[in-house]
Amino acid sequence: MSEAPIGVFDSGVGGLTVLREIRTLLPNESLLYVADSGHVPYGEKSVEYIRERCRAIAEFLLARGAKALVLACNTATVAAVAELRALYPQLPLVAMEPAVKPAAAATRSGVVGVLATTGTLKSARFAALLDQFASDVRVVTQPCPGLVELIEAGDLHSPALHALLRGYVQPLLDAGCDTLILGCTHYPFLKPLLRQWLDPSISLIDTGAAVARQLQRLLSERQLLANGPAAPEHFWCSGEPLLMQRVLPTLWGSAASVSRFS
Repeated sequence: MSEAPIGVFDSGVGGLTVLREIRTLLPNESLLYVADSGHVPYGEKSVEYIRERCRAIAEFLLARGAKALVLACNTATVAAVAELRALYPQLPLVAMEPAVKPAAAATRSGVVGVLATTGTLKSARFAALLDQFASDVRVVTQPCPGLVELIEAGDLHSPALHALLRGYVQPLLDAGCDTLILGCTHYPFLKPLLRQWLDPSISLIDTGAAVARQLQRLLSERQLLANGPAAPEHFWCSGEPLLMQRVLPTLWGSAASVSRFS
């Protein structure tokens, strides 16, 4: 059982930022990844629609022997993690949430900015995080429609992306934010672009590394850590596999074949 793979999934390719952290921390683990890119973005979808997709993907990964699941999507976590944990109570399951706690601890100005999807920002889960960890700081939120779609296409550098991103970030800077939460797993791909024009004093915070550490802890508790060697990563998507194959060298760092998932 310890040599069984870990299943990771997201609405699209954003979860590759989390998969990268898992591969770095747990090099002996075999990894399965599903991008639900035929239904991206989740941020504008209904809760029940997202739950249905998450159930289908979880069943798919478990049927392929996954010993643990990582829900590498903030919006899907908001909609579906409670139901998945109820359906699979014994399964190690790690999910995402915006990094409000570390951001509140890191800010010097007392103003934190959040870049996220509309679905995440409107959720009760996000409101609870603010109540719990951000009572002493001012939090300025910014929904970012359009960013996910550009990243899905492998666009990390175009003038259109640059203009869209700057339009979302500048109001947060104008409000005095010195700490920015990248509240969608797609957004860490934009760190190099952000670093080109942000002041070095601005902190960029995401939760990919923390998710990998939590996964390591859960697997260790259950004596499920693999000894390796890891099998090659397997990728599926519900969109066009060739499109994902085209962006994998840019977003994942190496080429790989992608199979279709429906």
